[in-house]
Amino acid sequence: MVLTYKKPTKMPKLPETYARKLPQSKQGTEKHWDNEVKGLVLFVGKRSKTWYYQKDIGGQTKRVLIGRFPVISADAARQTALGFALEWGRGAGKKIQIGAPTLERAMEVYLMRPKLRSEAQKRNLRQQFDLHLRDWLKLPLDEISKAMAADRHRSMASTPSGANHVLRSFRTVWNHARRSHDLPESPTMAIEWYEEKPNGKIIEDLEAWRKRVDDLYNPIHKVFYELILFTGFRKSEAFNLEWRNVHEDRIHLPMTKNGRSFDLPITQHHHEILAPLRGLSRQWVFPSPKSSAGHLTMPERMAWSPHAHRRTFATVAMEAGVLEEIVGRLLNHTPLSITGQRYTRPSLDALRPSMETVCTELRARM
Repeated sequence: MVLTYKKPTKMPKLPETYARKLPQSKQGTEKHWDNEVKGLVLFVGKRSKTWYYQKDIGGQTKRVLIGRFPVISADAARQTALGFALEWGRGAGKKIQIGAPTLERAMEVYLMRPKLRSEAQKRNLRQQFDLHLRDWLKLPLDEISKAMAADRHRSMASTPSGANHVLRSFRTVWNHARRSHDLPESPTMAIEWYEEKPNGKIIEDLEAWRKRVDDLYNPIHKVFYELILFTGFRKSEAFNLEWRNVHEDRIHLPMTKNGRSFDLPITQHHHEILAPLRGLSRQWVFPSPKSSAGHLTMPERMAWSPHAHRRTFATVAMEAGVLEEIVGRLLNHTPLSITGQRYTRPSLDALRPSMETVCTELRARM
């Protein structure tokens, strides 16, 4: 008897003609089992048909890829499956390559790697996959084809940068899974990436910015925009800022985008910016009772994005005479040179005069 996800079909085995006539699945993946060779299964997806041998060992389902149909005929698949059945019956199954993990499993393994990134980044990746690749999550990686990757990328053409970002994240997870599974090159090789032009927008009129920020109804949002302008912080770094990491001479970020901690020298002006929020929360600098995270995640939108504030900090610093290398240090950019990466570690006191210069210039332009 052959079983599918939809309805049983009476067949003693999966002959060549039957496998060829099976229609492609309209949604998800259908499994057709061969009753003659127990464990032989034909996965039928939207675009492909794939032979596997599958068996439960020690309470765990293990599956090994045989190959695509019709490249691998029904007879060849049956003989290969019989060979696997013989070897696994002798206890050799543990040595056979287990089938490719699902995208969901590969994602979780990727996020558990020793060099951890921030929790916010891990959460963002899960949200991206759930929003844009949900129908792929339960699929084994080797069932996600080049055509599927290219089609999904084109379907997101209205947001070119977002399309590139999601499929590049998928490629990263795929390549991580290749370390421990026998997988081909990522199917994203078929994608023609959209050209991404950096926005480059900065706050040209800081007097207009000052007036707009002062008009914000929520004082927490006002302080948020002030702090990211006078520190160059990324929005996620400000969102997750805790009072325990705000010190007299510095703000400490335990984990940043580049995977390491960071200390930024601060001045009296930074403490004056933060003063209105003291006492609102024991933990979060920017608390939000409406947010499940407990802190601000969606400040009121303005004409200038949070990242425009970061670009403005860098631009004003350069125009005020701060060396580009120092600006990079204040922004927590990874130095390009080996010397900068491995040997140069300027102290907070060495960076503080430059921070003073930037703050003074920003205030003067307001």
